[in-house]
Amino acid sequence: MRLRLVPDNTKISFMRGRIAGLVVSAILSTASIVLYFYPGLNLGIDFNGGILMEVRTPGPADFSAMRISLDKLGFGQVALQQFGSPQEVLIRLERQPGEAGQQKVVDAVRGTLDKDFHGTEIRRVEAVGATVSSELFWGGMKAVGFALVAMLGYIWFRFEWQFGVGAVATLILDVTKVVGFFAVTQMQFNLTSIAAILTIMGYSINDKVVVYDRMRENLRKYKTMPLRELIDLSINETLNRTINTSMTTFLATAPLALIATGEVQEFAIVVLFGIVLGTSSSIFIAAPILLFLGEGRLRPGMAKKKIEDAPSTA
Repeated sequence: MRLRLVPDNTKISFMRGRIAGLVVSAILSTASIVLYFYPGLNLGIDFNGGILMEVRTPGPADFSAMRISLDKLGFGQVALQQFGSPQEVLIRLERQPGEAGQQKVVDAVRGTLDKDFHGTEIRRVEAVGATVSSELFWGGMKAVGFALVAMLGYIWFRFEWQFGVGAVATLILDVTKVVGFFAVTQMQFNLTSIAAILTIMGYSINDKVVVYDRMRENLRKYKTMPLRELIDLSINETLNRTINTSMTTFLATAPLALIATGEVQEFAIVVLFGIVLGTSSSIFIAAPILLFLGEGRLRPGMAKKKIEDAPSTA
């Protein structure tokens, strides 16, 4: 027996709340844009500059112990990443004022590694400057922009242009809300954050393609059904799949948000937020936008029929 979180033949009239959904979304996206400028994002080392150290441990690196030891130094957030073999580690630390401040951090990290992790070899030390960080930031923004354009082209090619515009407009609203989430939580915004945003975009567009595909099938199947009723029918028919997919992905990601630490934990938290956001936006944003754009275009004969059926006045 298959699990059904939503009963079959549900007839929820989602389009009744289309105006409320769009208004709430517009308010949240506007607030997110304001939060982007004030208080702003907590830029990580990738985008704000900092210190990069490449080290090699005698055996497989103990990331948890290493992070605890380095956090005690009090130089801000420390990011650790495996680089090549399990013995090679990249350590990223926040930028410090002046060359003396940078050197102080390097000396402190060197002393901690010598004390707590005997035999650790420091192979490379680099200072990531503001210019490189700015290039990385705008490179990440370009990646998001190119992804939006590619998705617009794909949806436009596979469906009518109204579907493509609706999907991309919804994705832009979703991305602004994710940026607002970063601003509110003050989690570090770095290259991992860009990866999280692209992951959310991919998940969100996948859900919208499923709903849009059912709408396209129903447009051919029910040639006289009004577009508003057809959209409600399509959402109800795909509701079980949407909720089951979202719940499965959510439950698979939740342990990382609860157990993991550092960038992995923050990545998981953002993805969890994106799953809820992407699922709800398919119903309350993408569908209403399609209704407004498609009325009289996806159903051109219906608009003409309404005019012909209208009572004439003497």
